[in-house]
Amino acid sequence: MKSLEEYIVLAGQSHGHMCPGQILGIRMALLGLRSIGIDDPAQARKRLLTFVEIDRCATDAVSLVTGCRLGKRSLKFLDYGKVAATFVDLETGRAVRVAARDDARAKAKAMFPQMSDATRAQLEAYKLMENEELFNLQAVRVALKLEDLPGRPRSRVACAQCGEGVNDGRELRLGDRVLCRSCAGGSYYEVTSDE
Repeated sequence: MKSLEEYIVLAGQSHGHMCPGQILGIRMALLGLRSIGIDDPAQARKRLLTFVEIDRCATDAVSLVTGCRLGKRSLKFLDYGKVAATFVDLETGRAVRVAARDDARAKAKAMFPQMSDATRAQLEAYKLMENEELFNLQAVRVALKLEDLPGRPRSRVACAQCGEGVNDGRELRLGDRVLCRSCAGGSYYEVTSDE
């Protein structure tokens, strides 16, 4: 595994800036991987599955360190709004959830009281604080479905209404019709024209 400093440089380049969330994400991933016995994420890509609970800077850093990606189906996004991630070793079944502690912000400010910029104080403190000061770590069990695992789609059906393909059991059955979630009434968008 690379050092914290090496990941900080890579994260700044990849994300476009360095912020406290990036440091938390890097350290969260390092702690999670070590806790499930993965020393080199590059060698464990086929056996690692990561769930992230927020769509903020920390998630980019978790992805950078673990190598898990949405497109590879090894990164799962659950919109819980929490700076937290769960790391699963698919070979051993070991899993841990790492969540940022809310009191870490106040501790960071106390570490650098001379800094008027709270973000800068967090950035510097999060590099130095002990894992126990930054995170809560829990051993967990994640119920995984075959259709949620990385790899090729295991099933594909066409929506009876729009005709679009739906992978891996994400369709809904209403009566005798198979519909995508959008056509079944769960759409996040509204069609305004067929351009």
